[in-house]
Amino acid sequence: MNFDLTEERQMLQDTLRRFLADRYATAERNAIIDSDAGFSSDIWAQMAELGVLGALFTEADGGFGGAGFDITTVFEELGRAGVVEPVLETAVLGGGLIAALGNDAQKSLVEEVIGGGVHLAFAHGEPASRYDLTRVETTAKADGDDIVLNGRKAVVANAEAAGHLIVSARESGAVDDADGISLFLVPADSSGLSQRGYPMLAGGRAAELTLDDVRLPASARLGTAGDAFPAIAERVAAANVALAAETLGAMETAVELTREYLMTRKQFGRPIGTFQALAHRFSDLLIELEQARSAVINAAGHLGDADRDRQIAAARNLIGRVGRLVAEESIQMHGGIGMTQEYELAHIAKRIVMNDHRLGDTDYHMERFIELSAA
Repeated sequence: MNFDLTEERQMLQDTLRRFLADRYATAERNAIIDSDAGFSSDIWAQMAELGVLGALFTEADGGFGGAGFDITTVFEELGRAGVVEPVLETAVLGGGLIAALGNDAQKSLVEEVIGGGVHLAFAHGEPASRYDLTRVETTAKADGDDIVLNGRKAVVANAEAAGHLIVSARESGAVDDADGISLFLVPADSSGLSQRGYPMLAGGRAAELTLDDVRLPASARLGTAGDAFPAIAERVAAANVALAAETLGAMETAVELTREYLMTRKQFGRPIGTFQALAHRFSDLLIELEQARSAVINAAGHLGDADRDRQIAAARNLIGRVGRLVAEESIQMHGGIGMTQEYELAHIAKRIVMNDHRLGDTDYHMERFIELSAA
């Protein structure tokens, strides 16, 4: 099979790589991370203008991509440059859910997302849910013509910047049933909604949300009452593919930085990369990197088929294990400089490791792969 990028995806990759190479140096990223917003509104607007956000939506939704390989093309470059802007939260998760379930009025927000004019956040995880997508304790109760939400949401990335939050709540069923979960489009300034924001270790910001009698009209519901879980599972699957591709891109940068260092740092009059022990360790990284690339391609290719979840679980498990190896070995071969904030590898390594804790870590995905393989 031919896994080369199409002409359109190659153009997107080249354009995004050049843009980020010019605009996303280590000093600029550190300044963005330290800012109150946790991202750059200028870079966000320019990525929208370049069509980066549009590549994550189908033509029917106003974009020009939306397939698995469009997602991996974009996120591999974001990972390569260590981008902290909330593309995953706003486009893949938030925008993707509105595109999948929203009515015509709600879908107008997708156009604003593609144009870079609005931010979104997906408030689904809860303090007791860990990685279980079906465990939703937040409730949605009818009160006349309105719906009242009560509950808590944990580690909601990009919540502070979002104009709207896509909040999951249970309208029926037991606390861990897939049936009975609905999604609601909640304006960020809704009465009864409170946030406690904080910076995330690898860049960006998140918040803990409390919903205390948040009153919404029934028109705020996305889709049919109690039937949101299939769309949630599909969007989380796409987000897992995006995270795998982002981690792959970050690993490519870590390996390249290590190669440059090994061929620059000298000892006994020779580059240390010519010493056999380090050359063998570096060769192992290259082999593992190619395995990771194959896993990402496989996951992207299965995004739309019946074996989606099993293949994505396998890819995330492998990416998590290889990512940790690459991060640790890169830092070991650099020595102390590899952990200094002013050096590119420090951020890249943190990003690789922390990505393994989003939407399921290696242990979770291994258990999920075993469970799905036995089914």
